[in-house]
Amino acid sequence: MTSRQEATTHEGLAVEPEALRASVREKYREVAVRPAGAFHFHTGRPLAARLGYPQALVETLPDRAVESFAGVANPFSLRPLGQGDRVVDVGSGGGFDSIVAAHLVGSEGRVVGVDMTPEMLAKARETVRLMGLDHVEFCEGLAEHVPVDDGWADVVMSNGVLNLVADKTRAFSEIFRVLRPAGRVQFADIAVGRPVPEEAVYNIDLWTDCIAGGLSCDGWQELLRDAGFVDIEVGPPVDTFGGAPGETNARTFEVFGHPFFARTPR
Repeated sequence: MTSRQEATTHEGLAVEPEALRASVREKYREVAVRPAGAFHFHTGRPLAARLGYPQALVETLPDRAVESFAGVANPFSLRPLGQGDRVVDVGSGGGFDSIVAAHLVGSEGRVVGVDMTPEMLAKARETVRLMGLDHVEFCEGLAEHVPVDDGWADVVMSNGVLNLVADKTRAFSEIFRVLRPAGRVQFADIAVGRPVPEEAVYNIDLWTDCIAGGLSCDGWQELLRDAGFVDIEVGPPVDTFGGAPGETNARTFEVFGHPFFARTPR
């Protein structure tokens, strides 16, 4: 699909999808190649601890598996993964959540990470190769075009990614498509407690700062219902940006991370 065709297809969205993707790729390329750099968000082991990941598990992981982690909450917190589950990680980044999932599902399970940033994909692939995790693979793709067969997954997860997607309706439709009946979506994302002004919604920089693309908790639940999901749950807020350079914007718009859970009908 050409950029002109895509712009026509996505007419009515706040930002042009490929322009937003280019900006996101550039920012997260830096997280992949310079994880110790200065970003508006927390990263790495301190972030994993802030978000409540099991310390005993995180401590077993090599630095390269954790250092580029940039999530906003813990997508595993509302439901555990089961041994043998087949999992898709949408926006898998440097692979941290996919690697955690791989440990939880065991060698009989399967994890497929999907990302659009070449540097993140390269890092994640080399990390799982070094760790010998043969049941994890990483594919290039978009949240709006997930390269997974219909009904393949028991669980689709994502962490801090869907707020960066211009066409969220399409993304949730894709998540629904790749899940089996009674499959689970477990994602973490930001929720805004105060409406973002209209002029800010059109500002790509505020999208990549994880502000303008966020929804209220009610907005996320409405998207899930519209896509066909049931049994929707929202977990408690996490002060994702507290103490980070992006804290000022987060306080202005009352931004917190939340885990979300829902199922496809049986």
